[in-house]
Amino acid sequence: MSDQQLTARGEATRQRILDVATQEFARYGIAGARIERVVAAARTNKAQLYAYFGNKEGLFDAIFLGSLDRIVNVVPIDATDLAEWAVRLYDEYLARPDLIRLATWARLERRPTGYLVAESERRDDAKLRAIAEAQAAGLVRAGDPFDLMAMVIAMSMAWSPVSNVYATTAGEPAEDHERRRTLLRESVRRVVAPD
Repeated sequence: MSDQQLTARGEATRQRILDVATQEFARYGIAGARIERVVAAARTNKAQLYAYFGNKEGLFDAIFLGSLDRIVNVVPIDATDLAEWAVRLYDEYLARPDLIRLATWARLERRPTGYLVAESERRDDAKLRAIAEAQAAGLVRAGDPFDLMAMVIAMSMAWSPVSNVYATTAGEPAEDHERRRTLLRESVRRVVAPD
């Protein structure tokens, strides 16, 4: 059914399933998520869910790949200012902690090593090109663009829901977030500064 045109009602049902399932997978992971809870909260039935997504794995894939697209679109890279990109990622993790939790479950339950997604599903070509161009312009230190991107992303996640030290929330005092943004910005600038 996913390749057929949906009615407005069908699209609303599909979106309710995605919204509820995003929270279910973020909270319980792939193995712990329950389709019964999803269909009850989305006010639909299993047949409808399976018609849209095929199975539980297909539902997770739709949500997870959609979350990767969201990060790329909502927080586009600016390789000429990787420090500000890191801060915008920090802010996105505050606004949508479920997105980082989904990636964590994918890492734990699907791909414990290597790239987080299959080669055909990667979303980093444009980011890597942008970093390479900034390097060629002398704005970013030499090195493997992927390694630099991975370092900046890791730094942006220092206080995210996956931190093994401290996970922050959007409800904490604004001055705490501003202090972290300042430290993150300054640290990334030092790491990526040209040699």
